Amino acid sequence: VECELQSPHELSPRPQPPAKRLCCRPGYSTACRQGQRAGGPVCGGSGPAQGGSSKTLVPESLLDIAARKVAEKWPFQRVEERFERIPEPVQRRIVYWSFPRSEREICMYSSFNTGGDESGASGENGDETRLPFRRGIALLESGCVDNVLQVGFHLSGTVTEPATPSEPEVVCSVAISFDRCKITSVTCGCGNKDIFYCAHVVALSLYRVRRPEQVKLHLPISETLFQMNRDQLQKFIQYLITVHHTEVLPTAQKLADEILSQNSEINQVHGAPDPTAGASVDDENCWHLDEEQVQEQVKLFLSQGGYHGSGKQLNLLFSKVREMLKMRDSNGARMLTLITEQFMADPRLALWRQQGTTMTDKYRQLWDELGALWMCIVLNPHCKPEQKACWLRQLKKWNGVDVCPWEDGNHGNELPNLTNALPQGAHDSASRPHRTVFTRAIEACDLHWQDSHLQHIISNDLYTNYCYHDNTENSLFDSRGWPLWHEHVPTACARVDALRSHGYPKEALRLAIAIVNTLRRQQQKQLELFRAHKKDLLHKGITSITNLEGWVGHPLDPIGTLFSTLMEAGRGDEDSSSGGFLDFSGIHAHTVPHVGFLEEGESFLALAVETALMGLGQQRIMPDGLYAQEKVCRNEEHLIAKLQEVDLDDTLVKIFRKQAVFLLEGGPYSGLGELVYRESVPMHTFAKYLFTSLLPHDAELAYKIALRAMRLPVLESTAPSGDMSRPHHIVSVVPNRYPRWFTLSHIESQQCELASTMLTAAKGDGRRLETVLESIQKNIHSSSHIFKLAQDAFKIATLMDSLPDITLLKVSLELGLQVMRMTLSTLNWRRREMVRWLVTCATEVGVYALDSIMQSWFTLFTPTEATSIVATTVMSNSTIVRLHLDCHQQENLASSARTLALQCAMKDPQNCALSALTLCEKDHIAFETAYQIVLDAATTGMSYTQLFTIARYMEHRGYPMRAYKLATLAMAHLNLSYNQDTHPAINDVLWACALSHSLGKNELAAIIPLVVKSVKCATVLSDILRRCTLTTPGMVALHSRRNSGKLMSLDKAPLRQLLDATIGAYINTTHSRLTHISPRHYSEFIEFLSKARETFLMAHDGHIQFTQFIDNLKQIYKGKKKLMMLVRERFG
Repeated sequence: VECELQSPHELSPRPQPPAKRLCCRPGYSTACRQGQRAGGPVCGGSGPAQGGSSKTLVPESLLDIAARKVAEKWPFQRVEERFERIPEPVQRRIVYWSFPRSEREICMYSSFNTGGDESGASGENGDETRLPFRRGIALLESGCVDNVLQVGFHLSGTVTEPATPSEPEVVCSVAISFDRCKITSVTCGCGNKDIFYCAHVVALSLYRVRRPEQVKLHLPISETLFQMNRDQLQKFIQYLITVHHTEVLPTAQKLADEILSQNSEINQVHGAPDPTAGASVDDENCWHLDEEQVQEQVKLFLSQGGYHGSGKQLNLLFSKVREMLKMRDSNGARMLTLITEQFMADPRLALWRQQGTTMTDKYRQLWDELGALWMCIVLNPHCKPEQKACWLRQLKKWNGVDVCPWEDGNHGNELPNLTNALPQGAHDSASRPHRTVFTRAIEACDLHWQDSHLQHIISNDLYTNYCYHDNTENSLFDSRGWPLWHEHVPTACARVDALRSHGYPKEALRLAIAIVNTLRRQQQKQLELFRAHKKDLLHKGITSITNLEGWVGHPLDPIGTLFSTLMEAGRGDEDSSSGGFLDFSGIHAHTVPHVGFLEEGESFLALAVETALMGLGQQRIMPDGLYAQEKVCRNEEHLIAKLQEVDLDDTLVKIFRKQAVFLLEGGPYSGLGELVYRESVPMHTFAKYLFTSLLPHDAELAYKIALRAMRLPVLESTAPSGDMSRPHHIVSVVPNRYPRWFTLSHIESQQCELASTMLTAAKGDGRRLETVLESIQKNIHSSSHIFKLAQDAFKIATLMDSLPDITLLKVSLELGLQVMRMTLSTLNWRRREMVRWLVTCATEVGVYALDSIMQSWFTLFTPTEATSIVATTVMSNSTIVRLHLDCHQQENLASSARTLALQCAMKDPQNCALSALTLCEKDHIAFETAYQIVLDAATTGMSYTQLFTIARYMEHRGYPMRAYKLATLAMAHLNLSYNQDTHPAINDVLWACALSHSLGKNELAAIIPLVVKSVKCATVLSDILRRCTLTTPGMVALHSRRNSGKLMSLDKAPLRQLLDATIGAYINTTHSRLTHISPRHYSEFIEFLSKARETFLMAHDGHIQFTQFIDNLKQIYKGKKKLMMLVRERFG
């Protein structure tokens, strides 16, 4: 004993959980206690997961076989109670076999991902090397595990963490309790705080799994103590206290006092606890799961709100739950319960409900996964009734909480449900309580697996009935005698998911095949039914919806489940090594299901593809609510992405052809039928995939599918006659665009993508291009999407490596013209870009296209666009060079441009007159016409800014008198008040006066009265006055007119009038400014008076006038003493 007690660090630094049961067996003699130590070569090492393998194969002894079975199934207390006396060798073998032998569970509890192989040697790259399981293997393989001791059902040892440059060597004491091949508790000196076992626990566990013969094995400590007499026990206790006196002495004294006290609680109980003695009968047998850590981690991830990869971490936890379910580990449900409790306690739920806001998309998807996992758990085929009842109570409790999220993602703050016009009020939300994320799981609690037909399907690959007559709607077998399963499709597929999730892949596959065969038969029957009544239905134009609940985008994802089940069977991915199901048939674990349920030459892959095509092509109503609609799009795209990974061979092409025909002829059952219900989910995305897949094999069929799918009935202004009526009380900006189609912009962009794909494929084929163009013009209602298609067609038509495709260019131009017409009277921020692009496109098509758009400009462009962009671009040198035009063609084009310019100037002279003049410069008659248009509009419709701009242009072109005429017209519209000394028109006024001055005295005399009338700003008037007195009028005049060369007198008209007006403006401005002046503006005011004095002094009696003016100011504003003092200082 003394040599076994080596050093204090071997004691676990954290207390072990208390022993679960009391051990007391005084009737045993010491005679049978002697026996060899287990774990030696006698019986160990025969199991496949033992680690090493012996060179000679020795059959297992009956003792080992029996001991192993007992160790797996019976708690040790039951063994003790069942047999009065258990020989020590038997006890040793039971204890030996009670430790887990598979590394798979240890891996599951120590890493986020499943360790694929038993050795755990795979995937040592990236983050995987940091997983506890990988690190544990590394510690084991580098010899860091020591002092391993198994006492009964308790394993202990030390694991040395090697030193690193930053950390010293650390020795961790590890203790593990186990029962019935499961680790039931772990403690480690490293203080690990995580959901998963630390690397040290892994290292010690794997040491025991791989090297059992090297582990010292002892019976439970209570058994050893029974063998000691009074003296031995006293010696044992005293040595134990001596070696560990600092840790155990207070406890030892306390226990001694209690034992010596007759009435103490410890003396009222027979026996004493033993942490190494194994489980009691009442103990639940499950792997150790740190529930507190699960709760803490989930709480932390939720509090991070999707940041720092928390969403990914939560998804990994959900994957861990699925992994546990697959291993049929009861902790799967325990862990999901803990996760759900934390989700329900998330404070954001109440906040979002209160504010009426929707939760984020990623968070919403986590709730979906939560609901789906509960569905799997309650559908566990091995679930006991009492366990299901317990889960049902829990689910109903969560379901009743006010903040529990709804299945469709709404909180009632979105628009009312508009589907109450459907048959039998199937979608009438008013009479239906809201479904939460748990509703389906609650409903699934009523499902059972006892149906004999169902049990035969999932248990037997050879379950057929070739004598069966397939003549009823719900036949149990089809015409081939193969089994069918008639159940609500999403529910049936939820059964498949549950079977897969709980580790029954063969059974899941059998049921999946039966469901798919049922769908195929149903599809055939529907086609026959529609063909029989086709004429009548089409004549009436009746549309109806056959599936109120679509399969793609459904919360239970039925098509995704069937697809992945069949694909995995095709790849042989599923791990089929888990046992049989409900004692079914006993087929060997690794057999592939019988190919009798596949057509000749058909594969699981082909069946998966056909299933996906059937689901995607189903006609189904657009669900309510933003989240549900986004889910439809997301699911569809996800399924198509999976299909795109499959390479099409001849067999699959045949399936595509077959399904394409079903889709085109399936009537109300198909989303691509001849008549669809107005609010059916559109097929654009799916049709684009079908089109690209079929195009190399059957172009005609590909185009039929794509052209049929182009429609978008929800946007049509008039619905077919048989369309079900809709409430029209909801106001929408766009007529007939129901606001409940939240994903409409995405749908329209997918419609545009489909059209673009067809345009690309049809390049060089005039007939097809014409058909596609017609379809676009009929079905696409968004100008921005048509513009995108026009641009796409232009790019495809003008690829650098080939000559332009003129037919496709014409399609591009036609679409561009449609865009112009659609956006002519509506505001569109891309309009200028669209106009410029159209001119470019027309240029590529040819000169006749340019001429055509100019001839009909008024149906395509505003006058401003037509003159400033279209005609200007057409007349530019780059266009002439690009088109290689001769003189005659240039003149024709220019003539059209001038005609357009004059028409635009007549229609909108304010914005087009200048452009018209510019375009008509080279044609005298046209130029004169344009000038006359300006004159006619000048008095009524044009502003002084526009007139001044045209006047300056006229001067620049060498028409000063015309410029002067327009300037005088502009002055008549102008009004500058006294304080507008920074007005943008000041430069125009100064320019007009300078122009008049340069033309001569008469012109100046004519404009000054206009200036005096329009301008009240003193500084502007004084500036004009000063300029007029500096030079002689007409000195720079044109037309060689001469004048006397004398400066004009300020005492005579017209300058006298200007001088008086300027002085008057200064007087008025001064009084205006003094009314509201503040002290900080005094100095600025004095400077203003100084400028006024300069103007006053230009008059011959100006000095007297200014003195009188100042005296008046002093008298009127004598209350402003400080200001008047400053006036006296400067002006006397």
